[in-house]
Amino acid sequence: MSILAWNCHGLGNPWASQFLKDLVIQKQPKVIFLCETLSKSEGLERIRVALGFEGVFSVDARGKSGGVAMLWRDSSDVKLLGYGGNYIDVEILENDGRKWRLTGLYGEPNRSLRRNTWNQIRSLKDNYSLPWCVIGDLNNVTSQSDKRGGLPYPNWLIEGFGNMLEECNLVDMELGGYPYTWEKGRGTSAWIEVQIDRALVSQTWLDSFPLAKLVNLEVSTSDHCPIQLTLDVVQKKEIHKRFRFENLWLREPVCLQLIRDTWEAAAGSSVMDKIHSCGENLLVWGKDYVGNFKARIRDCKK
Repeated sequence: MSILAWNCHGLGNPWASQFLKDLVIQKQPKVIFLCETLSKSEGLERIRVALGFEGVFSVDARGKSGGVAMLWRDSSDVKLLGYGGNYIDVEILENDGRKWRLTGLYGEPNRSLRRNTWNQIRSLKDNYSLPWCVIGDLNNVTSQSDKRGGLPYPNWLIEGFGNMLEECNLVDMELGGYPYTWEKGRGTSAWIEVQIDRALVSQTWLDSFPLAKLVNLEVSTSDHCPIQLTLDVVQKKEIHKRFRFENLWLREPVCLQLIRDTWEAAAGSSVMDKIHSCGENLLVWGKDYVGNFKARIRDCKK
């Protein structure tokens, strides 16, 4: 299972809607959390249908700001626990029967009110005892290294967020890929980048999903990059393909010459060693040949 979280900065933009559709096709998430949707429930229902998801719950934007939504592919996997103006709380049921809690949260953007987010997380913590994950645009950083460009981040904000994490026994997950998720002023001397989109998890959640990975997807139509939380990362086994000679290669003079040269270079070796060497060289040449052959076909169709 994987979770996508994205500050889309408005789903009324057709580019944002299309980007989300493409992202779902590519990443195949089971659950999506969106913040700053700037949309009403009717718009989120249209998005749900377009994505082919079974369920959606949204909190409408207030005026020209805010709005959060949670979408899920299979309704049997998700149970709504609670919600507020900036968060949605659900229970997730895994295929093996395990249950855990996912809170999609949009943190307070106003620095002077940032304590509201810290206290909100403290309050939410006590509602349930399930393994817990908080994900979204939290508008908080854990250190100065989370920011590049501009003035240093105020220490009181870093310390306040850190104290909350410690009190709630939450772990800030390491972000893979590009280290920053939000930017402004690109291409100017005032270019600033910050990691404010993140996932916080309890130790019981980490124990349940020890292979979980959080990754910055790095591309976006918004000023925020989406992040993906993958729970069970399966290590793909390397597949060694057996060499197979293609009769089509006999039409290529270069192929015949390659065999002669390899055979002569392996003089004194056993026949099996010579065949093995020919196979390795032909495998490399064959890949190049097929690539060039396909390119010639594409050129002919133009």
